[in-house]
Amino acid sequence: MSAPDLREDLRSLGVGPGGRLLVHASLRGTGLRAEEVRDALTGALGEDGTLVVPAFTPGNSASSSVHLARTAGMTGAEADAFRAAMPPFDPLTTPSEGMGRLAESVRTAPGAHRSAHPQTSFAALGRDAGMLCAGHRTECHLGEESPLGTLFWTGAQVLMINVGFSACTAFHLAEYRIPKPPVREYRCVVGLRGKSRWIGYEDVALDDGDFAEIGNSLPESAVRRGRLGGAAAVLFSITDAVDHALAWMTENRR
Repeated sequence: MSAPDLREDLRSLGVGPGGRLLVHASLRGTGLRAEEVRDALTGALGEDGTLVVPAFTPGNSASSSVHLARTAGMTGAEADAFRAAMPPFDPLTTPSEGMGRLAESVRTAPGAHRSAHPQTSFAALGRDAGMLCAGHRTECHLGEESPLGTLFWTGAQVLMINVGFSACTAFHLAEYRIPKPPVREYRCVVGLRGKSRWIGYEDVALDDGDFAEIGNSLPESAVRRGRLGGAAAVLFSITDAVDHALAWMTENRR
């Protein structure tokens, strides 16, 4: 599909110049190429807009489901050796994991910025990319002191391409806002003074198990549905999404 046709689809959805746009996408089976979608998005946003994608690295952990799957069946000594050999997170070179081809095409694009969190970084292209990716505290995966918090307070939009609400990262911000959110310990490997170091920290216990239900209860008046090429696409305000998720979690999570 041509770039002008993709840009027209984006305009029909409501993506316009100068905006900040967080995108989740799975291009598998759509016939769309990551680079053409990226270029259509940056073209629709214009020189004053900013494109943002998750560039997470869940395997950089001692407790994530990704890490546990990789070490399943290992002896204690084998698991220790595996962790000892794990490379530290480097925001300049470490690939994202499970975020899709579009996210990687943004992360590796000339001029891209990436936040420094060793597990839940974001990558961005555009006018405000550097500002949005700055100051991402390790002890704040997806809260106020992360790019997600900045996107909320600056009125960004969220675009989901060929994915369901279970992939809606924005809902995690609501987890930081519920009264007394549960917390847990995290461990990951980072580079400090040229050497690999495992660090531990406490943060909110993230849980996306009910995100599909939360998204499906989002009022239809809050979303715009359309197509991007042959793929289903949904656009909505991050403010509406997080406020709705907060109300839902406060009522339904125990």
